[in-house]
Amino acid sequence: MLRGFSTIALLIASNTFMTVAWYGHLKFREMKWAEQLGLTGMIFLSWGIALFEYLLMVPANRLGYKENGGPFSLWELKVIQEVITLTVFTGFTLVAFKNETFRWNYLVGFFFLILAVYFIFKK
Repeated sequence: MLRGFSTIALLIASNTFMTVAWYGHLKFREMKWAEQLGLTGMIFLSWGIALFEYLLMVPANRLGYKENGGPFSLWELKVIQEVITLTVFTGFTLVAFKNETFRWNYLVGFFFLILAVYFIFKK
């Protein structure tokens, strides 16, 4: 049980870094310190942030994978990761990007993701 919780905690932290690396640069350019970075600077900044994603994602998958003594199959790990990714992305978007709205069809899509989790974990 501890390996499962540790895996999920690492995946949440990893996806937080990933979301900031992939989408944070869209907000960074509004900040004074980032005005002169340009595309190449933003790419390197995002790579630096993404390094922390990998430092957390790889141990999460190794810890959680059944073949390494974890509780999850590879399919289960992937579906968990996708749900976490969209959850973290939604929170990040609603907090950092006030001009983006959360629409009803996104909620329907999330419902289907929950169904995907159900079917992936169904024995």
